[in-house]
Amino acid sequence: MQPDLAVLSARLLDPVTGTFLPHTALAAAGGRITRLGDDREIRALAGPGTTVLELKGAVVTPGLVDGHMHPVTGAHRTLGVDLSGCADLAAVREALARERRTLRPGEWLRGWGLDPNVFGTGPVTAAALGPVLDGVPAALDLFDAHSMLASPRALELAGIDGPRRFDQAARIVCDDAGRPTGLLLEDAACEVVEAVAPVPTDAELRERVGTVLRGMAAAGLTGGHAMDAGGDSLATYAALEEQDALGLRVRVAPWCRPGADADALDALIRTQGTGGRLWQVAGVKLFMDGTIDNGTAWLERPDCHGESTHAFWPDPDAYTRAVTALHRAGVPTATHAIGDAAVRHVLDTVEKATAESGRSLRHRVEHIETVPDDTLGRFAALGVAASMQPTHCCEFTRADHTDNWSRRLGEERAGRAWRCRDLWDSGATVVLGSDWPIAPYAPLAVMAGARHRRPSRDLTLPPHGPDQALSPLEALQGLTVNPARVAGEEGEAGRLAVGYRADLSAFADDPLAVADTDLAALPVLLTVVDGRPTHRDAAL
Repeated sequence: MQPDLAVLSARLLDPVTGTFLPHTALAAAGGRITRLGDDREIRALAGPGTTVLELKGAVVTPGLVDGHMHPVTGAHRTLGVDLSGCADLAAVREALARERRTLRPGEWLRGWGLDPNVFGTGPVTAAALGPVLDGVPAALDLFDAHSMLASPRALELAGIDGPRRFDQAARIVCDDAGRPTGLLLEDAACEVVEAVAPVPTDAELRERVGTVLRGMAAAGLTGGHAMDAGGDSLATYAALEEQDALGLRVRVAPWCRPGADADALDALIRTQGTGGRLWQVAGVKLFMDGTIDNGTAWLERPDCHGESTHAFWPDPDAYTRAVTALHRAGVPTATHAIGDAAVRHVLDTVEKATAESGRSLRHRVEHIETVPDDTLGRFAALGVAASMQPTHCCEFTRADHTDNWSRRLGEERAGRAWRCRDLWDSGATVVLGSDWPIAPYAPLAVMAGARHRRPSRDLTLPPHGPDQALSPLEALQGLTVNPARVAGEEGEAGRLAVGYRADLSAFADDPLAVADTDLAALPVLLTVVDGRPTHRDAAL
């Protein structure tokens, strides 16, 4: 059969062994690898309809897959000014002032990536940003996407003049006099402001998502596990695929929120398996807590402010019942669990659901920022994957524990930050991702962070928890073999083998041999999804 694609003059890297295959070329047809061989063999198969790519010795791996991302909601959240590079309040004020000068009268000021560390030891308030927010409706997402800073005008438009009660663990932060400070914690509170803020049209959002996906492809990504399906996300994926603009293979896990009744669970179960050629609904995403930086995580002991003492589900047993119902229906779950109490409750729930049903599923826990020793071995014992984002540790905490996250936890718990090494050694399947837009999506930067655990802004700074670093091969497996395994796709993805998906990433050099601190800058020469190039460097 004439192949659709022929890749020649390549070094084919096996992510299981870390060695190069004894082949220099491959052919693909119908989205699958159909032949491995030398250049002469594969070139002989090519016909007039074959795309032939000479890689000039580039290193090819199975396509890199981000284990946790938010392509559609992230495209929406990253409208406005990027504040992620602002290291102090002065830089934030300057960036906002610059953006405000571009606004028309009455237009909203949007921003994202705001790091609470810029506020130092003081509270996160709109007043701390000074007069730059005066009179303008502004909604600034903090980096964790679990909180927002709203200006007085935005609060006024939303009718927020004091505290409110929510069905989930959310809060409108108020001062001692009961006046809102502008800080909104968790979705239910943030959505009060979002409800009155302008939103892009469907066409504008699709264009923005398409742009984001093209950027991801250029960074070497061929797929991602999308941890939400809010609003019209599924329709967006369908429309992009119809336009031949869905440049990534997307596995979607819609949210299950607190208060979900039997009908809501049935609806989630019915959506499983729906999708197109490159996107599919597979699994359900739940939340067990919020974030440590906000004081909304669920810890076994309170943080230094007496916060992070409660679950996101006001009744944790209701979460257990929801997961048990999904498990019974054969639906795997992915639960956001950051604090030690949250992680423990998720594992207890999976253990209970497995025992009651007599069957195992590939459940997963997302984030796992701090866990005690007695929790580590339970992941492998229960078959629960550890989905982790090493760049969160690199970019938002510090080795000396002077950052907000570490100060809240104290030395003991901050000293067990993002235990990638310990979880790996305990036998857990560790899947790596970015959680974009929380952190940049570039997969080489994620791999690099797992290896060096240093902030990208200054790689000379000491690493946070160097004993938790992964090896180069393990980091590569965290974005290839392990995402396939947790998705139940290890027989068709994550390897360079005949019959496997023709999803490929190609680099100018061997990512296993490049120094940890140089890896993020390694040029991506080619990205192929389903046998079709989605990114091709001009040098090829």
